[in-house]
Amino acid sequence: MDSKQKILDFLSGCKSASGRELRDLLGISRQALNIHIRTLIESGDLLKSGSTRSARYSLATQAPESVSSARDLSLAGLDESEVYSGLATVLNLPRLLPSNVEAIVRHSFTEMLNNSIEHSAAERCRIRVRLEAGWVSFVVRDRGIGVFHSIASKLNLEDEQAALVELLKGKTTTMAETHSGEGIFFTSKAVDRFVLRSHRIQLEADRARNDIFVSQKRFIEGTDIRVFIRRTTRRRLEDVFSEFAPEEYDFQFQKTKIFVKLLQQNYISRSEAKRLVANLEKFTEIVLDFRGVRSIGQGFADEIFRVFARRHPGITISTQNANPVVEAMLRHIDQSITNTH
Repeated sequence: MDSKQKILDFLSGCKSASGRELRDLLGISRQALNIHIRTLIESGDLLKSGSTRSARYSLATQAPESVSSARDLSLAGLDESEVYSGLATVLNLPRLLPSNVEAIVRHSFTEMLNNSIEHSAAERCRIRVRLEAGWVSFVVRDRGIGVFHSIASKLNLEDEQAALVELLKGKTTTMAETHSGEGIFFTSKAVDRFVLRSHRIQLEADRARNDIFVSQKRFIEGTDIRVFIRRTTRRRLEDVFSEFAPEEYDFQFQKTKIFVKLLQQNYISRSEAKRLVANLEKFTEIVLDFRGVRSIGQGFADEIFRVFARRHPGITISTQNANPVVEAMLRHIDQSITNTH
């Protein structure tokens, strides 16, 4: 019988075990045990609660029943950090979650609740945090003006769809004097599943599929945000920040990634390109993900990769996931630019 199976068999007869107990069972070093534990956690067979030397392990199938805490809150004078601290205490999150997971939950929850407090113009909101065998999740629901409507009206955008695209670029805020516009951007990157619904638009960011989906739903008042984080994830919040605010940019938020398909699937004109790159001059590095885009026209590509690029020579523009049709046009534009030099 291999070591991983011995761990599973041992835990089937008890509620949980410490790392020392499992090392004594197998007669192996801490480093060797960590290899087996990591494999079992990644396969979904094992759950870890706590961190470092106080960590305990249990079978996912024997995890305790889900627990949750929900509250109806007045937003006037509300402190999002105090709300989270109270919920974390009730649900015992610092002990039950690995430290990296608890940090992601704390950051994303306080950011989303702060958005409701400061931007929704609602009087109250409803929150819920749920701890399940494999997941920790939360909901922040207000009945205010709606996040996309707020951005569209205050930034004079043509519609809520345009507000959605601006929001996903990052650094988009209606209160520039007090907010950086980074909360939703980094939360959607840090968690495993992020669902934001307001009025008729639903945005879903799915980390497992490394994709973003937008759909039309029935109208709801205000904003509904639902966030899901795997309890077994090894992702660290600092790694997410370093991806888009790396050391070479002095840890400033200077890199963004745009899913081009969010505007449409076929692009022809320069005006469409101008809409896509609007406000991107505030970044140093732009990644354009063409997944799901069927075709682009010469004018569209020229406006981005020649006109915009020459206007902002300090900005690096790269592309990902272009199909053969799009790739051919990108090569054509690149060759045209080369020949004009």
